[in-house]
Amino acid sequence: MAPIAASRQQFDEIPTVVGIFSAFGLVFSVSLFAWICCQRKSSKSNKTPPYKFVHVLKGVDIYPENLNSKKKFGADDKSESKNKSSMPKNSLHLDLEKRDLNGNFPKATPKVQSTSDLENLSPKHFAERKKDSVSPDSLKSITSLSSEDKQDKLGTLFFSLEYNFEKKAFVVNIKEARGLPAMDEQSMTSDPYIKMTILPEKKHKVKTRVLRKTLDPAFDETFTFYGIPYSQIQDLTLHFMILSFDRFSRDDVIGEVLIPLAGIELSEGRLLMDREIIKRNVRKSSGRGELLISLCYQSTTNTLTVVVLKARHLPKSDVSGLSDPYVKVNLYHAKKRISKKKTHVKKCTPNAVFNELFVFDIPCEGLDDISIEFLVLDSDRGSRNEVIGQLTLGCSAEGTGGEHWREICEYPRRQIAKWHMLCDG
Repeated sequence: MAPIAASRQQFDEIPTVVGIFSAFGLVFSVSLFAWICCQRKSSKSNKTPPYKFVHVLKGVDIYPENLNSKKKFGADDKSESKNKSSMPKNSLHLDLEKRDLNGNFPKATPKVQSTSDLENLSPKHFAERKKDSVSPDSLKSITSLSSEDKQDKLGTLFFSLEYNFEKKAFVVNIKEARGLPAMDEQSMTSDPYIKMTILPEKKHKVKTRVLRKTLDPAFDETFTFYGIPYSQIQDLTLHFMILSFDRFSRDDVIGEVLIPLAGIELSEGRLLMDREIIKRNVRKSSGRGELLISLCYQSTTNTLTVVVLKARHLPKSDVSGLSDPYVKVNLYHAKKRISKKKTHVKKCTPNAVFNELFVFDIPCEGLDDISIEFLVLDSDRGSRNEVIGQLTLGCSAEGTGGEHWREICEYPRRQIAKWHMLCDG
């Protein structure tokens, strides 16, 4: 009986031992899981922000590391003085985070002006208060404005540039524009907005919001571009395109501003700048390039075959010289569009090869009331595509467009190809 009792006692102790080991295993697993989560969280916080840029409205800046925190945008004077004392000389920290709750800069900062202060200053006073940060050419362009020349002027763009060495971020703040011309003849006003591109690669394309019915728009929008080394800043160029929004047709181009960053020193802090808005690149209107089109009219099936073959010598869509062309084909009957087609986009080339065929059904007998419009456009993901050139073929067309049309009418079922010069869109 004694051996049987001992075996029963040992059998009863087995679940207790298993339970103890299971408890230790559970505690170890939970601790390991918590440690892994903490490591992942810390590694994520140390990684470089994945953003290309951060777009901020009305001067309130938000960096990626602040998105998950409840930290206020305003900072007290003690924290500002502490940060300034601990900042190394060769490092630049953006003070966009040191604005008040309204997004304005404190008056103690000498180089930065708030938006409300900028609105109360005339262009002349604005230039006098930042002589150290703006080139003499820009000051001359502002002070030389007279009442006689105002009609020919397209206005002035005010903006600021800054580089954050700690975050490797290039910061552009589009403050305002003044003295824009009225693009709407009825209301004698405009609906302006600004497109900005960093050249020459055109990787960063951004635009501001549209401000309604104003000739002096105050945008105050900040664009922060990450991952741009300071050594490459000198090779870049900023291209500002000032436009007026039109709901019913293509937006009107007011003008442009081109800022080469070569020679501009950003290591000392934020740089306030202004530039006079000039007319769009005049060189583009001298030649729009050529388009090779093949047409064939099938009188038996009453169809028109259009082949977009090639484009050559296309002009620069902007100062970078890189275009992404494609062709939009519109078929008109009695001046009413009845069909539309488009080719694929060809990347970064002034001499594109399309070789794309389209077949249109003609709703009437003959081609007397039929015309075809070809629009060569530059593909732009960030905004509305820009028209490079235009071509119209039909009975009333002039030059090679009319000749080509008459030939396909005289020789049906024959594929006839011709080069055509593009005109302004």
